[in-house]
Amino acid sequence: MTSVGVIWHDLECGGYADDLPLWRELAGNGPVLDVGCGTGRVALDLAARGVPVVGLDRDAELLAALSERAGDLPVEVVRADARDFDLGRTFPVVLAPMQTVQLLGGAEQRAAFLRCARAHLDPGGLLALALADALEGFDETTAMPPLPDVHEQDGIVYFSQPVAMKDERTRVAIHRVREVVDRDGARTTGRDVVRLDRVTPAELESEAAGFTVLERRAIPASDEFVGSAVVMLRA
Repeated sequence: MTSVGVIWHDLECGGYADDLPLWRELAGNGPVLDVGCGTGRVALDLAARGVPVVGLDRDAELLAALSERAGDLPVEVVRADARDFDLGRTFPVVLAPMQTVQLLGGAEQRAAFLRCARAHLDPGGLLALALADALEGFDETTAMPPLPDVHEQDGIVYFSQPVAMKDERTRVAIHRVREVVDRDGARTTGRDVVRLDRVTPAELESEAAGFTVLERRAIPASDEFVGSAVVMLRA
């Protein structure tokens, strides 16, 4: 049975595909280390194209779902914190998609991650880091919220709607209302908050000691998702 944590993760993150062409291009023949892999949105897409992937995440439930979904695909999973891991091997490509680097908790924590990533890159290897564009605040009183994400499973319906993006100086807090309607029509509602560090591509590049900074790439915004700047670093 799919856990509720996996359902919310898939509902709120799993449908994003605008960045996949870039990760396919950068991955080459692999192997690739996918940092913050979750349930495998990127890892499974690459592995289905024959690219070996190691998915790293600290959430055991999400990793269990990824392992089950991978089946015979060339995917390994590792439970570890992105700021402190040692896999005993290196990779030609390390990816941190979908604002993973903005979830780390400030410059000191980013530095810890960058040291770990550098230690896991082949000489000349590539580290690519996505940063969200246009983190501008809004709330229910100042703007029309985006449409909710909806998922039905086993007769239970899950709704997730972003309702506010609040400035917290060094971070931005994304507030979502989560609602579940069970088989009998009973509704339960709660809130979830995700905080992203405010860091510009230039700031992240300046923090990347030991790397060569390459030309950035961009993932354009769509009607449903903000765009991303992708910082490109060579070991």
